[in-house]
Amino acid sequence: MKETVNMTANPVIVTRSKRDINPIEKKFGFEPGFSKATGPELAFKKLAWEEFKKLSFPSHTDEAWRRTDLRPLDVAKLRLFERGTDKVAPIPQSLLLPVTDAVHGGELILSPDGVKASLEKGLVDKGVIFTDFKTAWQKNTDLLEKAAGKLVRPSEDKFAALACAMAETGVLLYVPKNVKVEAPLHSLLWTSGSQIASFSHILVYLEPGAEVTYVHESASANGEGGQSLHSGLMEIYVGEGASLRFVELQSWGDNIWNFTHERVQVAREGNVEWIFGALGSHLTKNFSDLTLNGEGSTGKMSGFYFTDGDQHLDHDTQQNHLAPHTTSDLLFKGALVGQSHSVWQGMIYVAGNASKTDGYQANRNLILDRRARADSLPGLEILTDDVRCTHGATVGKINPEEIFYLESRGMPRSDAERLIVEGFFDPIMQRIPFEGVRQRFQNAILDKMKDYHSEAANL
Repeated sequence: MKETVNMTANPVIVTRSKRDINPIEKKFGFEPGFSKATGPELAFKKLAWEEFKKLSFPSHTDEAWRRTDLRPLDVAKLRLFERGTDKVAPIPQSLLLPVTDAVHGGELILSPDGVKASLEKGLVDKGVIFTDFKTAWQKNTDLLEKAAGKLVRPSEDKFAALACAMAETGVLLYVPKNVKVEAPLHSLLWTSGSQIASFSHILVYLEPGAEVTYVHESASANGEGGQSLHSGLMEIYVGEGASLRFVELQSWGDNIWNFTHERVQVAREGNVEWIFGALGSHLTKNFSDLTLNGEGSTGKMSGFYFTDGDQHLDHDTQQNHLAPHTTSDLLFKGALVGQSHSVWQGMIYVAGNASKTDGYQANRNLILDRRARADSLPGLEILTDDVRCTHGATVGKINPEEIFYLESRGMPRSDAERLIVEGFFDPIMQRIPFEGVRQRFQNAILDKMKDYHSEAANL
């Protein structure tokens, strides 16, 4: 079930599927530890845990989960990280470098070992808050009571409830009215270990007229073995006339099963530019919703993914137009090698009062291996007239004539394929205003293509 939250009117409910009539029951190998929580935090977590116990485990008979098989996930073996007992893999230095062509105005490094935080004094003096979620519950309780769990509710599904109840780490970013943050802010969520369950909660709140660029990355080491889980929430409020550039990078290790619910709500004349890159994890199920509930609000979503091996990435996106004169633009592009599988399910929803809506969505997939598979499912639900909404989806292979043309001019086949793949992703690269982010994606293309050609040579 998908829920769109309108903070200024009655909620609009968009239902994609019915509840599973034959629910799967799986018992997780851990219980929540609420001993460190007090007051509103404790009440929030206990309420979410009660929701978690009532909800059934997602099943492939639920429409949203029909193409993502969770049966191999052994949740009974999962445990919580034990500080002082479990070892934490070192964070690669490359993940700490600026990716936005500038020094960071503030940085948060979140790992099982603790939190490292910094923020320019000038921003502190202006009232900007950029802190970890645990500290926020202690020092910014009023804001969390007002906003946490309001866009993504614990009742949405079992993983949403689990993240609400269990998240001990995360980020609170608050930008006061008319404050413009010039230097980008950066946070890194780092996890480590085998058969570890980790949870995060990201909350961004921009008051009217505020502006900020924010880069968040979730990552862990490859080769740690044993299934591990991450369940996360992301709630983003963009106030009236506010502007947010948000870069989200997912580079989880190859043992991570990743489940995230992300929702961005944009008020009147607000604007968000959301850039998303998925490079890692064993399996990802991601719900990403853009809700335009103020007249004249706009949002752009740009997604990049490249799967290999037995990776499975399932992105479920929704563009909700709940007010007139709103504009959304989504482009997701992905390439696949090995036995990997990608799923993209997209929906543009236009409410009955949202005339003059302009909505666009497209998903393009390039299959580089006959064993790979891409499912692409665009959709429209329009409840009013006088709108312009278009969508499209393609799944294709490299044109052999293009390979022949480049080989005939002396280029090795491997270089020809790499050049064609880079050209395929170029429209996404053009949408990214940061050279550092583009370089990360280009490096990922090179690495994935090297592995692909190495594997092909051994078949």
